Amino acid sequence: MSNQQVEQLNEQFKGLSLAEALKKLETTFVNQRTVFSSSLGLEDQVITDAIFRQSLPIEVFTLDTLRLFPETETLISETEKKYNSNIVRYLPDENAVNEYVATEGLNGFYESMESRKNCCFIRKVEPLNRALKDANLWITGIRQEQSDFRQSMQLFEFDESRDLIKFNPLLSWTTDELWDYIKQNSVPFNALHSKGYPSIGCEPCTRAVKPGEDQRAGRWWWENQGNTKQECGLHITRTEQ
Repeated sequence: MSNQQVEQLNEQFKGLSLAEALKKLETTFVNQRTVFSSSLGLEDQVITDAIFRQSLPIEVFTLDTLRLFPETETLISETEKKYNSNIVRYLPDENAVNEYVATEGLNGFYESMESRKNCCFIRKVEPLNRALKDANLWITGIRQEQSDFRQSMQLFEFDESRDLIKFNPLLSWTTDELWDYIKQNSVPFNALHSKGYPSIGCEPCTRAVKPGEDQRAGRWWWENQGNTKQECGLHITRTEQ
């Protein structure tokens, strides 16, 4: 995949609605494996709704880190029931989790950034790599409004480290647009969003944000206060790593 091809995709899909863009993938990526990674956030629920409503041949999956909020577990069940569709769960390797807990403790990630990144790798990055194996197109719920780090991202990008194309259909959407869509289409959403949690990850690593804080300020809040480039490694390229 060349930069020119990525730019062509960005031009072809520019201005399309979410439903139109997802539908167009069928004829643009014929006979290629397309997957959508959902963390069950607002944007992810919007994309899931558009996929399931149109019965598109896209695998919707989530990373079950085994440290999710009870509210997130409930949302998975509610979503599957509403659309009568399955959300595939990818779990961390049991041996890797046990080794981490034995050597660094269940909550060792509070002790250092290195330990936290190790935990994120075991519970998120490695399972994601398995989920994306043999995939040609990876759909995400990334939005530019979420953080400074995501401002420079494009609608289509080439993920060199995983050798696939990444599609961010909601890149320019605002939080207000997400809520409008969710209300108009009766999309299930995480109850924690009404309690000050705009971005929701693992329970021990996420807190509610204060008024005026960045949307992702509640993620790994004990590290580098004021740093809006808080990422677990899922959306960082080889160069950035």
